[in-house]
Amino acid sequence: MFEGIHISGFSDEISSDFNTQLEVVANLGMNYISLRGIDGKNIGDFTADEVKESVLPRLNAAGIKVSSVGSPIGKVFINDEEGFEKQKSMLEELCQISKLLDCKYIRIFSFYIPKGENPDGYRDAVVSKVKEFAQIAEKHNIVLLHENEKDIFGDIGRRCDDLLRSVDSPSFKAIFDFANFVQCGEDTQVCYDLLKDLVEYIHIKDAVTTDSQNVVCGTGEGKIPEILEQAISSGYKGFLTLEPHLVLFDSLKDLELEDATEVIKDDKGLDGAGGYKLQYEALLNILNQIESKGE
Repeated sequence: MFEGIHISGFSDEISSDFNTQLEVVANLGMNYISLRGIDGKNIGDFTADEVKESVLPRLNAAGIKVSSVGSPIGKVFINDEEGFEKQKSMLEELCQISKLLDCKYIRIFSFYIPKGENPDGYRDAVVSKVKEFAQIAEKHNIVLLHENEKDIFGDIGRRCDDLLRSVDSPSFKAIFDFANFVQCGEDTQVCYDLLKDLVEYIHIKDAVTTDSQNVVCGTGEGKIPEILEQAISSGYKGFLTLEPHLVLFDSLKDLELEDATEVIKDDKGLDGAGGYKLQYEALLNILNQIESKGE
């Protein structure tokens, strides 16, 4: 494996049961997870005290560390002022949780845009609100990672670039999510060329445009092998986080504005653990091929 590259993953795609998540991850030989769903409850609904009592001891016992906190911050409509205030309070608590977990990254989003409206019309409001999130993170020495997600302001490369450079904070960096760009009709290579100096974290998720379905990494239109090779050869160090989306899982209902079954139409004969293992092995295969090219 490449030095400085660590594989993590959203383990709630394995099972809603946290003990099962940890068992499967440990059996695969992985040392990190991205923490999102714990025993059917989203990380954003936990207090730091609850994490200290019920989550941290299990992580420590399993020898598993946390690469990022998979928060729902920024998944409210841009004009929902009450929701925004609640999210600022949630982010304060999540920063405390992250420090407790010895994790410096919190994944966030850049607000849902009212259906049928042009996201560009909300640019200034988005930048202003994300700056407020970044100021909270700066205070705690935490880095917020923006995920390019469907249905939010920062869904396409151009708006991600504008947002990150306009917020201009050491506590606000980019996640590069291949599948989400594909599902927004973007060319992932063009997006990577635009954003590569802002990318702090990479999600391993692939998709095809024909019906927007998620597929095993390296088999879709995300150009994962090619772009990973470029990233690693230019010195990328950090996490590659599995987000397989190959089977329906409990937390998916919190992630998609549309019906999740449209993104994952069949479970490909797998359970959560099977989908996770399939994605992990596919990523290892891609990394081995990149490594053998460099020898």
